[in-house]
Amino acid sequence: MRQAERIEQLEAEVAELRRQLGQNSTNSSRPPSSDSPFAKPAPKSLRRRTGRKPGGQPGHPGSTLALVNNPNQRRRHEPEACSGCGASLARAPEVGMERRQVFDLPPMTVHIVEHQLIARRCACGATTCAATPEGVTAPVQYGPRITAIVLYLYVGQFLSKKRTAQALAELFGTPVCQATVASMSRRCADGLDGFLTEVKERIADAEVAGFDETGLRVAGKLAWVHCARTGKYTLITCHPNRGRDGINHAGVLGRFRGVAVHDAWAPYDTYLDPAHQLCCAHALRELAAVADTAPADADWCWATQAGDALVALQKLVAEAIATGADAIDPDALDKQVGLYRSAAQIGLTYTSARSTKLMKKHNALARRLLDRQDDYLRFTHDWRIPPDNNGSERDIRMIKVRQKVSGCLRTLTGARQFCAIRSYLSTAAKHGRTFLDTLVMLAEGQPWMPATT
Repeated sequence: MRQAERIEQLEAEVAELRRQLGQNSTNSSRPPSSDSPFAKPAPKSLRRRTGRKPGGQPGHPGSTLALVNNPNQRRRHEPEACSGCGASLARAPEVGMERRQVFDLPPMTVHIVEHQLIARRCACGATTCAATPEGVTAPVQYGPRITAIVLYLYVGQFLSKKRTAQALAELFGTPVCQATVASMSRRCADGLDGFLTEVKERIADAEVAGFDETGLRVAGKLAWVHCARTGKYTLITCHPNRGRDGINHAGVLGRFRGVAVHDAWAPYDTYLDPAHQLCCAHALRELAAVADTAPADADWCWATQAGDALVALQKLVAEAIATGADAIDPDALDKQVGLYRSAAQIGLTYTSARSTKLMKKHNALARRLLDRQDDYLRFTHDWRIPPDNNGSERDIRMIKVRQKVSGCLRTLTGARQFCAIRSYLSTAAKHGRTFLDTLVMLAEGQPWMPATT
């Protein structure tokens, strides 16, 4: 009996180890960057075929160079001699011209403006000096455009402080040290208090908002970046804790009353005032992981049916919106919901023994799909709600890109400054603003603010 128990225990351990080794970006929440370069998973997109050819679609606006009517400079090139007989063409009539244009940048150099504050002495004996122009605060300083370019490279394109300083020196012949980059970042982040307060208010008042979190190495430790966003606003914050303390520090979800879109991480569910839409993309990856553990000769898997039903429901909503329908066809909706529920129920029954760690995990997933059906399928009745949290993941992914490009941040204060400026840039981009123009406004002490509606 002991031998049989030991064999069962070892088989369970082997199954769990195989599950862990089989995890990748297609069947778990692991990012694609964590996939082994030597054992990349075969492409297995959760998207279904659309029937369209790859590449640009009909009607897609192209982007290419085109001749302009008013170039900055024109250079005429004359033929030296006739290509037929070799005679001179100095007095020959001009019969045609072929235009070719080269788009390039002029040599870039820093433009230095000296402000001379004139002092004059009145007949009464008093001496009066001219007022200092706005923004000129030191005998020698960098202007707003250099500051904006530094922030564009450091925060917008994720260069390290060292490489940002090097880029400025090589591109413009301007010596900038790493401490200057840090000082510019701190000064501009401090000027965003009013902007961040406004963004918090607008997300908190929104009807639908997405929430997500991800880890970031700060000062050699794991900190957590929290994201709250809508289609028009982004708020990114950094906190040592992942749970409620970090969420509350962001200052949005605790007073949010709309529909919160997020994954199935438990702390989000402790906020009872908002309604919840659980991310279907996360559920599909979890179901793919279950299907990967099914026997190779199995003809059917409950997880595959549940995943197909979720995809079909999303397609029904997308088609109804595209055609301008008022609601989804009730028969089609009932059919897919029935497939979803029956698959989850079969999965719950199949894993009811919960005899192994893997079986417990699959059982919990099946139970969640049933118990939280309304939260998974809320998007089928309210079309304002997206079926997944991909928007939040896109907004927060830039933090992971930064860590991958330039490594960790050295202080929590620096991380929060970085997140504040990223919130500013992401929100501006959602309103059609370019990074550089909005950064110039920020460097001038007048940060761009979204218009009130």
